[in-house]
Amino acid sequence: MKIMLQLNRRHFFQLATAAAGITTLRGAEPEHKLPAAILELKPMRGLAKPITLEERQARIARAQQIMTERKIDAIMLAGGTSLTYFTGVRWGNSERMFAVVLPAKGRAFCVCPSFEEGRAREQFNRGPLENAEVLTWHEDDNPYELLATGMKERSMGTGSLGVEERTPFVFSAGVGKAAPGISMADATPVTSLCRMIKTPHELELMTVANQATLAVYKAVWQSMKPGMTQRDVGGLIDAGYAQVGFRGEASVQVGEYSALPHGSLTPQVIHEGTIVMIDDGCTVEGYQSDITRTFVLGTPTDKMKKVFDIVHRAQKAALDAAVPGAECQSVDAAARKVIVDAGFGPDYTYFSHRVGHGIGMDGHEWPYLVRGNKLPLQANMTFSDEPGVYIKGEFGVRLEDDMHITPDGARLFTPQSPSLEHPFDS
Repeated sequence: MKIMLQLNRRHFFQLATAAAGITTLRGAEPEHKLPAAILELKPMRGLAKPITLEERQARIARAQQIMTERKIDAIMLAGGTSLTYFTGVRWGNSERMFAVVLPAKGRAFCVCPSFEEGRAREQFNRGPLENAEVLTWHEDDNPYELLATGMKERSMGTGSLGVEERTPFVFSAGVGKAAPGISMADATPVTSLCRMIKTPHELELMTVANQATLAVYKAVWQSMKPGMTQRDVGGLIDAGYAQVGFRGEASVQVGEYSALPHGSLTPQVIHEGTIVMIDDGCTVEGYQSDITRTFVLGTPTDKMKKVFDIVHRAQKAALDAAVPGAECQSVDAAARKVIVDAGFGPDYTYFSHRVGHGIGMDGHEWPYLVRGNKLPLQANMTFSDEPGVYIKGEFGVRLEDDMHITPDGARLFTPQSPSLEHPFDS
């Protein structure tokens, strides 16, 4: 829930820890105080190569092909992930409209606040839109009318304009009012069809992100002791990501609060024999990881071990079901059946969320592994695989790894966690 911005889970936990008085500060402790497991983490930045100009040009060409097939004359991209995906431009949304119009044919143009023109051109000159026209507006001008004029000058004044799903409503509504002759359409079929199928390079970046997260989690687990607070563990996580060289964070939930799938604001202390859940990931050249590990320092109860085993089997069932041609909903159904058949039902009672979401440049993106989604899986789609059982007032267990669909089935980027006592053994 960022202002105007979408507030994703990572931003939520950054705000939540601050609200609870448990803010973590990167590098807050002198290096000599860090545990050996953290200091032994190796830099991984050299494993990640940036997305190239040629790759972005290919993405635009693919988008234009889909626009032509779907009879969409152009798509409008405001600040956000899809804009970066296609153009390399990084821009945050505000009340001032900034948008790129990418036509199915011809030259792209941008509507930009006049005082931001230099910053915009600097970014365009580094990417595939070097020749894009920048139309500027002053503070007392109407940017929506400017966009409508740009469409009209390109013979699209009565055409179809696709709006990317995360475009602020005030922008799309403003354009619709200023250009009543333009048919407003959903650009999601264009952007999602491009982004949901990953290239080998994208898969490489996601592999690095997942490997980095797992390495940091393991080092943090090796460094944890009973009596530590969320702030203590958060500091270790920050230090771990600083060592590997990527930006990342994680939520830490303990005991009964692990039964809340996205956690609690309540400050918590780790005790021996209590469930600990660590969730989230890092960013590598714009690509995300999302991993959850649930474990116990000391000896878990038989009930904890039973629930862990059920969730472990559910995660494997989802993985086995994720084959090309299968409907997205069938993957959720496979995991849910294991959990319900084991006595934790019916339906969403204990497993209260979908089994997975698409992942790539956004932590959550199209498509989703949820009941009702009949979209067939395709090779090189990527998802989280994250079943869970949440027993209110006691504890929760969630196991999450990211997976990619191959021509002959699905594979996890990281190995399944084998047990509560030894969560990182292969």
